[in-house]
Amino acid sequence: MTSRPLRVGVIGAGIIGLAVARRLTQLDPGALVVVVDKELHVAAHQTGRNSGVVHSGIYYAPGSLKAELCRRGGAMLKEYCQEKQLPFDECGKTVVAVDESEVPRLRTIEERATANGVPGIRRLEREALREVEPHAAGIAALHSPTTAIADYRAIARELAADFAATGGSLRLGFEVTAIDVAGTEVRLRVRDEQLVFDRLFICAGLHSDRLARAAGDTRGPAIVPFRGEYYRLRPGSDNLVRGLLYPVPDPAYPFLGVHFTRRVGGGVDVGPNAVLALAREGYRRRDVRLSDVWETVAWPGFRRLARAHWRMGLREFRGSLSKRAYCAEARRYVPSLSVDQLEPAAAGIRAQAVDVDGSLVDDFRISRIGPVVAVRNAPSPGATSSLAIAEHVVAQALSGPA
Repeated sequence: MTSRPLRVGVIGAGIIGLAVARRLTQLDPGALVVVVDKELHVAAHQTGRNSGVVHSGIYYAPGSLKAELCRRGGAMLKEYCQEKQLPFDECGKTVVAVDESEVPRLRTIEERATANGVPGIRRLEREALREVEPHAAGIAALHSPTTAIADYRAIARELAADFAATGGSLRLGFEVTAIDVAGTEVRLRVRDEQLVFDRLFICAGLHSDRLARAAGDTRGPAIVPFRGEYYRLRPGSDNLVRGLLYPVPDPAYPFLGVHFTRRVGGGVDVGPNAVLALAREGYRRRDVRLSDVWETVAWPGFRRLARAHWRMGLREFRGSLSKRAYCAEARRYVPSLSVDQLEPAAAGIRAQAVDVDGSLVDDFRISRIGPVVAVRNAPSPGATSSLAIAEHVVAQALSGPA
């Protein structure tokens, strides 16, 4: 008697969901794998609207999932791009301390990078910084030569093609309306159709918490959407930055701050800031969805986060309303930048998981509910780590009984 093929569902056709689907078909070519997504094309949200950076792992706490999966995922992504002849440019990242107060934090980053095995890391003093980034201000810096840029939309399309070539089914325009876990089976309601699986992976980014709860997971952490607004250097101003130019993260604040990012298709993005979005897919200021707003403010963790960081929120909001204020933040790192050298660019939404105590979930968070694996938190470096995250969650799901 032959056994029935394993039936697996994946919710989300972003880079992580597609990487999971591809990994499943690699390990079990006979499995019946279906990816569903409510959008009509892959990489519609975070995957297709991020900065394109392939992180080297310099920031993350040694021993964390982020540190482990970022380093492995970055190497896997480089190999994949080379195999598929996709753009992958190791243009390097320079993290700049603009005054003495930031030097101890820069030293901490250097220690983390060394502990994480990031290759080629070197400390730059003022003159050496000018050699790497001639227009940058700062008294010291850390240079990561292996930090790269890539085209995540193109990578997602290739992953989808790989998946389809092995017999996988990609069903776009299918929004999940209900999840029912019944013993070792999972039933998805998609429109007026029911799909039945033995395993389900939730890789839904901006909606990951809602779908995880629908599958029986805990209420928290909840996703709080933050819109990242970008400007772009006008043509002819690209020479202000050679690679990637970043600030030293301030542990007192939850976001990185404005930075400069070269893109594989040409041009340099400046940003993002981080302002509370009034819709989970609110890419424009006028995008408001009252049910999303209510869900955000009703989460106790958001209220605690807002009380702790309201000053930073006001500063970010000021930059959102004023191009001059935004430029002033960027000029801390490139003093010769002028307002007329900036033009608006597309915004993105960061699906930031917030715990009930108001803390931002720093590490990747993955939960298991019987036959369901839910990726509850995978912001940056989620895209960098996508192939390694896929290895990790698939191994977790297939390691034992549901």
